[in-house]
Amino acid sequence: MRMLGDKISGRRVAEKVGVPTVPGIKDPLKDAEEAKGIAEKIGYPVLLKARSGGGGKGMRKVHKPEEMETAFRLASSEAASSFKDPVLFMEKYVEEPHHIEIQILGDRHGNVVALGERECSAQRRHQKVIEESPSPYVKDSTRQKLLEAAVKLGKEARYENAGTMEFLVDKNQDYYFLEMNARLQVEHPVTEEVTKLDLLRAQLMIASGEKLENIIGDFAKTPVPKPIGHSIECRIYAEDPDNDFMPSPGKVIFVRNPEGPGVRVDGAVFSGSTISVYYDPMIAKLITWGLDREQAILRMERALKEYQIVGVKTNIAFLEAILAHKDFRRGHYDTGMIERDITTLRQKSHEGYDELAALAAVVHQSQKKNIQLVSSATATTVSPWRLVGRKEGMRS
Repeated sequence: MRMLGDKISGRRVAEKVGVPTVPGIKDPLKDAEEAKGIAEKIGYPVLLKARSGGGGKGMRKVHKPEEMETAFRLASSEAASSFKDPVLFMEKYVEEPHHIEIQILGDRHGNVVALGERECSAQRRHQKVIEESPSPYVKDSTRQKLLEAAVKLGKEARYENAGTMEFLVDKNQDYYFLEMNARLQVEHPVTEEVTKLDLLRAQLMIASGEKLENIIGDFAKTPVPKPIGHSIECRIYAEDPDNDFMPSPGKVIFVRNPEGPGVRVDGAVFSGSTISVYYDPMIAKLITWGLDREQAILRMERALKEYQIVGVKTNIAFLEAILAHKDFRRGHYDTGMIERDITTLRQKSHEGYDELAALAAVVHQSQKKNIQLVSSATATTVSPWRLVGRKEGMRS
């Protein structure tokens, strides 16, 4: 649906129905010189954004005029290669932003409902890393406004499908519409976990012409649905956090997914799979559910420790470091947390692994259950999977 399917059209719809948008322009930028002039009026820092696509592609933050030309060229080039659309627009960069998105469903009978929000502020280079629902930051009064705004936008667009309305919420709990993603997103499982709804099934039933009340029952009549417990999702990537998060393609020798109460793994990588250089290096989505946020976090920490992946480097230890971060733990983290503390997070992900890494250097990648290794201090029986995982930058 074009009126919400690209970011510029989405801003126009939001302005029409009175939903706040981030200060900026809703028209395409002609070139870097025009962008400089507009940035002077808006005030630095500003954000150049691709009209199409998502995932942080075609996006550059600009702090001062002399950075504009390079940032414009890089953002436009990335947008063209990623989405076949080089067009950019500009927004004021919101300080200490929280990325909050609202899951909606709309049917062909004019009904639109909001199923709750997701906190997506744990990001690296505008790419989400960890998501959770409900948001630990958003106040109840703000939540109600966000849900009402999302429904208003969906109805104005006569939206028919599952979709996501994305907002920024600042340190004062003021909110601004960003864009709509007219699809199910990677992080939709956390909404499924706290609503106990199957969103893919809902999509198919909407496409077949069913009314929302026949698909989701009482949720269709609840303006502000109460979440059932708390859910967290970690994106498991084949990448090297110590090498600027470069992808780590190659053959996956061994995989063992975590299990247990409240643990869900959405993925299709198995022992013997190959992580290609031609596609996104995501291995899986690891989701946990708990009666409350603390239980969901504890289950996620256990699941990450149990995850066994051998053959490629992964971000699992880095994810554990994020979960342990004081700001994440208290539920008050913004989109800049990871970049601000990237050095500390990397160091934290290596704590306690030095001796294991040294031992792992002499372990042959075999599938034997246990082997005897002798260090300078003691004789220890260690699982080779755990050691190889540590050596290659992974948590086992």
